Amino acid sequence: MNAINMDQLKDIRTQYEADRTKRIVRNALTKNDISTVSRVFEAEAANPNIFSINLKTMSATNQMASGRCWLFSALNVLRETVAKKCNMDEFELSQNYLAFYDKLEKSNWFMECTLQEIDNPLDCENMRYLMANPVGDGGQWNMVQSLIRKYGVVPKTAMPETYQSSHTRNMNAVLNKRLRRFVVDSRKAHQEGKDVSKIREQALKEIYGFLASCFGLPPQEFTFQYVDKEGNTHARYHMTPQQFYDEYVGIDMNSLINCINGPTHDKPYYRNFTVRYLGNVVDGNPISLLNIPMEEMKQAIIQQLKDGEPVWFGCDCGKDGDRETGLWDDQQYDYEGTFGMTLSMSKAEMLDYGQSAMNHAMVITGVNLDENGKPDRWKIENSWGDKAANKGYFIASDSWFDQYVYVAAVYRTYLSEEALSGFEKETIELQPWDPFGTLAE
Repeated sequence: MNAINMDQLKDIRTQYEADRTKRIVRNALTKNDISTVSRVFEAEAANPNIFSINLKTMSATNQMASGRCWLFSALNVLRETVAKKCNMDEFELSQNYLAFYDKLEKSNWFMECTLQEIDNPLDCENMRYLMANPVGDGGQWNMVQSLIRKYGVVPKTAMPETYQSSHTRNMNAVLNKRLRRFVVDSRKAHQEGKDVSKIREQALKEIYGFLASCFGLPPQEFTFQYVDKEGNTHARYHMTPQQFYDEYVGIDMNSLINCINGPTHDKPYYRNFTVRYLGNVVDGNPISLLNIPMEEMKQAIIQQLKDGEPVWFGCDCGKDGDRETGLWDDQQYDYEGTFGMTLSMSKAEMLDYGQSAMNHAMVITGVNLDENGKPDRWKIENSWGDKAANKGYFIASDSWFDQYVYVAAVYRTYLSEEALSGFEKETIELQPWDPFGTLAE
């Protein structure tokens, strides 16, 4: 290991002090944020809030202080179908309803995963990964599929938000402590040759009660009452969650394929991947990640938008974004020019070296096509409420899209034969800590 040489440090300082531009930047940064000083003036004008394909979708929802973006965005896609069938201006499906069962199923999933590792030491890689964050708020598209197939959906009026469902930090801390206690108890019992099943049953019983106290009891039957655009009141009585889904949504969730763009050496295109220990419902849909080139992903999304269908997708929303203007654009901040630093990395390098990973899911509701029919910006429906950006809607430049969009759920009819053939091939399992599993954290 090389220590910093004092003569070298002196030379670096001398060169820095001789650069007048660096002094100007230093002075500016005493009273301004780095992003303000590095702002590219032309970026906002290059991405106006105008789209050649623009779906008329409903008001932005608000996930509040929770990481349920994947649930909110998925239900934002599905609610459009309900609203069209019922001729409604505004409507929401209950995010709290699915969040309850997601937490319950994830708890069972975690216990089952740790039981798979019960003969391995606590400091093995898999156990260290599992114990770091037993249950979080995040999830993947296939996890939504599993929840809906098993539990259906309900209107938000049937199970509204609670404080805990909208502010999950403390609730998660208590839940994860109980799950870690399960690992303590199950390992002790296993070492003593005792039956672990009763320990699991007791833990599941306590966790169900805890979630019911935090989220409320999920309805088994409810009345769906609503007012249409003409002011007419409608009511359906004694509906079950599955009946509601079948009648008012009716989308075959398995007709949508979870496509990723991962241009790394370990993920060949037109192959299907899964991530070890990633999931929620033990008897549900396995995690499925079909890797395709970005151009094919974008063309599938555009075709789906042209047919009037919004698109669920996952990205790294922490890069090059501005909540006030509502713009994600990798060209709107010139940090390299401001500081004279070498910062550029390829998408593959960012994934391999931990610079970027999926951390947020939203809905694509529009795109602008240039004179050559190529996309140059995208309209995004977020779940941060209607006070952010353009009444809750954001804009993503196409270059940002290329760099930071990683997954999209598209109908199989929009994919090429090569992609569909790859989907049927043997699934390749990735390590639990692969960056394509991070959306579920």
